[in-house]
Amino acid sequence: MTFGLVALIVVAILIVFGVTQRVLDKLRLSDTAALLFVGAMIVGTFLPDIPLGFGMSINIGGGIVPVILAVYLLVKAETSTERNRAIIASFIAGAAVFLVGRLFPSEPETMPIDPMYIYGIMAGLIAYLFGRSRRSAFIAGIMGMIIADGAQALTNMASGITAPVSIGGAGMFDATVISGLLAVLLAELVGESREKLQGGTAKKDMGYDKGHFTSMLGQDQENSDELSAPDIGPDSSCSVVEVYSDDDNVIITPVQEENEDENK
Repeated sequence: MTFGLVALIVVAILIVFGVTQRVLDKLRLSDTAALLFVGAMIVGTFLPDIPLGFGMSINIGGGIVPVILAVYLLVKAETSTERNRAIIASFIAGAAVFLVGRLFPSEPETMPIDPMYIYGIMAGLIAYLFGRSRRSAFIAGIMGMIIADGAQALTNMASGITAPVSIGGAGMFDATVISGLLAVLLAELVGESREKLQGGTAKKDMGYDKGHFTSMLGQDQENSDELSAPDIGPDSSCSVVEVYSDDDNVIITPVQEENEDENK
């Protein structure tokens, strides 16, 4: 069993026991959706590759399912800035992996470490550095490897090399899993540390419901007298709340309405 399959099985177990709940919330993935994607990747690796012509094919578990997952998360992104960062980071990671791969010997057996692990680690680091948020980093980590693999296939075709290339197959599946998991792990560790240094996160009073964060201030007030929330009601001057989302931070800002008597 390859490293990628073992890693996905471990991830599935962690999801079942709720260990990954915080990360999944950041990615806007439910436990069920995450398990479906993980299961599809595992099963897809054992299915025949889909031929694309010119000696190219694409693996279902290592190519098609990761692309579907990346597109799904990209659509769920709440701002165009985050989408743009994810796309740019994907191409940067893919270009870096492709160029470094050109420097390695044609026979990877001569290297002390499998280059696929190097590709995965490098793509994961670049994905985090340029993706920044958990979701963007994860998307870039996955798509970076797919882009690099596709670029190598197109290069072989242009050079007349007849060696078959399976996008997302063989060792590239392991590299894709390493890249995606490493990128989101780095984003989570750094993001968590940053939030603690800043005295917490604005989402501490937020709940995750149906793919979106919603305010839990009212429920917390019922259970604790220590939590104070803005007085928002028909007799209050603060009746409007602005919700601003920036990557992994959600800021709730009460908006003071002008007194109608003052406008008369």
